[in-house]
Amino acid sequence: MRLYLASTSPARLATLRAAGIEPVVVPSWVDEEAAVAAAAPIGAEDMVQLLARLKAEAVLRPDVDGLVLGGDSAFAIDGDVHGKPHLPEVARERWLQQRGREGVLHSGHWLIDHRGGSVRAAVGAVASATVRFADVTDEEIDAYVATGEPLQVAGAFTIDSLGAAFITSVDGDPHAVVGLSVSTLRALARDLGVAWPDLWNRTL
Repeated sequence: MRLYLASTSPARLATLRAAGIEPVVVPSWVDEEAAVAAAAPIGAEDMVQLLARLKAEAVLRPDVDGLVLGGDSAFAIDGDVHGKPHLPEVARERWLQQRGREGVLHSGHWLIDHRGGSVRAAVGAVASATVRFADVTDEEIDAYVATGEPLQVAGAFTIDSLGAAFITSVDGDPHAVVGLSVSTLRALARDLGVAWPDLWNRTL
């Protein structure tokens, strides 16, 4: 069984590979800002689910034969919902807000059964985890932002790379913080009648 990943996220790809799955990566190029604006007002969980669905649907075509996975993540703190900061000044501002505190990272998943080249069914779910941050210094924030890593990730942090040193604990599925909950994906695949081992196609 082939899994198509409608995402260019290196973290999602690495997570799938570590789980024994070598997906076909198909970039979706969804206009996320326009989609969220059209759906406003919208909460964090609904937002990541919407974008995950749109990304999965955007890559459907007759030659796609298998399961198609779309994903999206957002970080919520103080009632604010943060996606990718993109700009260094925005990333720094977010770190000043979240250091020494906690927030919730939401990751949406949308899985489409596209076996035979047409839509047979689709299911989705959101996985969330509470992230607690160390009381990092201004100098550490500036050094981290300067690496460029936090600019292209939800919440301006990672748990599987340089940002890991600034996170003290995670309550919930740690893979949700990376952007793809393996246990959630397994459950969705089962809902579509696909056994998890049938997706294994990578030698570890």
